[in-house]
Amino acid sequence: MFIVMVAPECAPVAKVGGLGDVVHGLSKELGIRGHAVEIILPKYDCMRYDRIHGLTMSYQDLWVPFYGQWIHCDVHFGWVDGLKCFFIDPHSPQNFFNRGVFYGHQDDGARFAFFCRAALEFMLKANKHPEIIHCHDWQTGLVPVLLYEVYQHLGMRHPRVCYTLHNLGHQGHQGEHILRQVGLNPGALTTPDRLLDDHRPGTVNLMKGGIVYSNFVTTVSPTYAHEVRHTHLGMGLQRILNVHERKFGGILNGVDYNVWNPEVDTHIARRYSIATVQDKYENKTALRQRLWLRHEFKPIVSFVGRLDHQKGVHLVFEAVPYCLNHGCQFVLLGSSPHGHINGLFWQLKQRFNDHPDCHLEIGYDEDLAHLIYAGSDLILVPSEYEPCGLTQIIALKYGTVPVVRNTGGLADTVFDANYAPRPYHERNGYVFNDYNWTGLESALRRAIGLWYSYPQHFRELMINGMRCDYSWNHPGRHYLNIYDYIREP
Repeated sequence: MFIVMVAPECAPVAKVGGLGDVVHGLSKELGIRGHAVEIILPKYDCMRYDRIHGLTMSYQDLWVPFYGQWIHCDVHFGWVDGLKCFFIDPHSPQNFFNRGVFYGHQDDGARFAFFCRAALEFMLKANKHPEIIHCHDWQTGLVPVLLYEVYQHLGMRHPRVCYTLHNLGHQGHQGEHILRQVGLNPGALTTPDRLLDDHRPGTVNLMKGGIVYSNFVTTVSPTYAHEVRHTHLGMGLQRILNVHERKFGGILNGVDYNVWNPEVDTHIARRYSIATVQDKYENKTALRQRLWLRHEFKPIVSFVGRLDHQKGVHLVFEAVPYCLNHGCQFVLLGSSPHGHINGLFWQLKQRFNDHPDCHLEIGYDEDLAHLIYAGSDLILVPSEYEPCGLTQIIALKYGTVPVVRNTGGLADTVFDANYAPRPYHERNGYVFNDYNWTGLESALRRAIGLWYSYPQHFRELMINGMRCDYSWNHPGRHYLNIYDYIREP
């Protein structure tokens, strides 16, 4: 099968969050299974060019219609971890992808609307005929709309579209002008059953367009798929998802065990496996040495991730002093896109700067992230909502017991040590329901208590987590079943 991924991110060259990991991991899995996969990305100026091999000009003189004019583009080709990637480089007055960042500009809607049109124009002019076009998030929501409204009339009748929603917190709300910019007719498309937002009069919803026009829609965990249809987490898209429920489902993301695996990890002090789990504690010693924590008989509790309201930052903020007052050490690695949140954590860092059991690292350091996963005993993921979450999946593989809220992909991967309706060998962490400090404190107290009072049971939880298989093997098979289901006979 010939599959083209159209995405705003692909790890490791263009990664903001989990979306980039998914595009990379799923594409590799499909390639391993013998399918031809190509990825189309914007050519950002801030990409990791050191991770692109053999970057060359692939297609010159690609002219893309935009706002009644034609914008000249070049398309470059390069290999990223063995994946075929095409990078679209528009020579436009707007300087669409030379901004020093991937997202965060007021004209993001126009930038990615142009990218959608350019990706299809490139496929048409380069004579590519994929059986499946797989699009990701609001940034590519116009691809299926353009395919069926414009490009099928130009000869692209073969491709079918799978569309993955990674986070409904970002839907691409725009004015009607966004459709005119890419040559679409707003009058025909701004209706309740197409792109008109259900709750914002006169507003175009790009993610809604992707849902309506795609042949199949997925999101990144089964529980999140239920939540977005039946709770406020649908964030205004509940009605349209229920209208299209027959082509909608949740597939849990995988994680790349060639990267996140203590048996092969080159970033940690000592590799280990279930058979040699005792060696994990050499990483605990190395983490303490690196972060100037004292060597005492205490569990290390950690947080790794974005300091964002979605991730439960106010609960993390309260957890730091709580853990220090209840016989634990605390390590944090993360930063926030919001200056006031970063400021609060800088203040907390200064407060505990000389504390021998605490280290807060405001920023991101890939090497340190690996060592924290390997050296911690417990890791917090107290999210308000979590479409899938990779933190807890990675932690499980490293034998680091997750403490998570019962939502989205967290509910699909972490099963409470005391209360899960599962056999004991499948229980692997601690789960709380209420999104407040009382909820998190109850789970943390149980986890810390087990570490101190029942070390053998804690070891069993660790090993249960390490046994879990959240590789791309299973989701790869599920996506192929979807592709087979929707592709042209």
